[in-house]
Order: sequence, then structure tokens, then C-alpha cells
Amino acid sequence: MLSIGVDVMLECRNMKVLVVEDDVDIAELVAFNLERQGWECALVHHGGEGWEQIQRQHPDLVILDVMLPGMDGMQIFRAMKENEMTRGIPVIFMTARGELEDRLEGLSLGADDYVTKPFSPKELVLRVRNVLARTCAGMAQLVVRCGPLVLDKNTLAAALDGVALDLTTAEFKLLAYLMEHPGKVQDRGVLQNVLFGYADTTQSRALDTHVKRLRQKLGSYAACIGTERGVGYYFTPECER
Repeated sequence: MLSIGVDVMLECRNMKVLVVEDDVDIAELVAFNLERQGWECALVHHGGEGWEQIQRQHPDLVILDVMLPGMDGMQIFRAMKENEMTRGIPVIFMTARGELEDRLEGLSLGADDYVTKPFSPKELVLRVRNVLARTCAGMAQLVVRCGPLVLDKNTLAAALDGVALDLTTAEFKLLAYLMEHPGKVQDRGVLQNVLFGYADTTQSRALDTHVKRLRQKLGSYAACIGTERGVGYYFTPECER
């Protein structure tokens, strides 16, 4: 059984921060201070792995060191901006005090903020809180996340395990609605309204076809969409993979 728990981003809570920093001591100090505030932190110490985890985890914020082995911070940041599923993730750069040009380059490319090393823990927390507050306000009700499954209602982009899903608009709307009401059976008429703007028995087969195709695209996660015979469909937070 796979427990994937639904997290619809309606409030600034349970925010996830990915720290990409090759200095283990600094990374752990960052995590210690952020976790004291109730934020969840993950640590990565290599640039290439950092980029992989950004695509897989879709964190709410990335704290990104400029100088990293394998793939430096600027390369990661550019890759994020070129990727539809990651370009909206906010980034705070961490730089050495003398790396002024790096800080200016990062800000000019669209980074949200920067912190200089050595840093004040209070200043770090303040900068992170400000960025997350802006992110939460801007993304409220736009992103639906369920473990490895992420839907961006602003761009209609979807990803599963970091891999983009090619969903039609109807499939996206159907999946988003089911995910936003986990564990609750949705009447066929309600789902027809979501898809077509009205409920009509003649649309019954069309609804079933959309569900069938959606399950095919979800692959090993297809069982997350359950059927209540004679009633409708539902999304289950726990399903067989």
C-alpha cells in the first residue's frame, strides 16, 4: 500500500524546503533553524542530485548554494526556469560574502532573494518566511499535490514522479476535482458538470471514457481513482502502486 496523502495548498503550512548546499555543516545549520519554525527540510550536497530532487519533490522553496560540485547553482536555476514544472518554485541563493556578481546575476535572472555566508539564523528565517508568505499568497488554490502527483491549475501542467503527464484539459479538470475531494465519492452528475458545464445522461459514456484514459496515463497509480458502482468516482489517498 502506498500512502500518498493529499496536500492542497490552501494555507501556509507544511511548507517544504530543499537545501542544496555542499557544506554539510552549513546545510544542517540551515535545516535546524528552519525546522524549528515548523518547515520540513531536505538536504542535498551535490548539484546534479539537487536538480533531480527539485524535479521529483517540487518543494515550496529551494535554498541554493552558488558553488556546487557537478552542477553549480546558476546552472540549476537556469534549468528550473526552462522547465514548465519547476519555473515557479522560488529560490533563495546562498553566496559567500565576496560573490557580489553571483548575487546580482541570480537576482537579475529572477531569484527571489539571497543570503550571504556566514549568515545570521534570524535573518535566514526572516527571508525564508517572507518568500514563503509571498509564494503561499500567489499559489493558494492553484497547486494540488498528492505525493508524487502534482497539478498546477494555473498552467494546467501535471507531473507524476517528476515526469510530465500529457493530460487533456478535461482529464486535468477531472483529476484536479477528484484530488481536491479525497475519499469522497463524486456523483456522476457532479463530475459531468465539472467536465461539460451541465449534467446529462447522454454524457455518461464520455465521462467513463475520460476516467479510463486518465487511469491509463496514471499507470501504476491508476488505482488511486476508485469506482462506486451506480454512483460515481472518487480519489483515494491510499492506493496500490
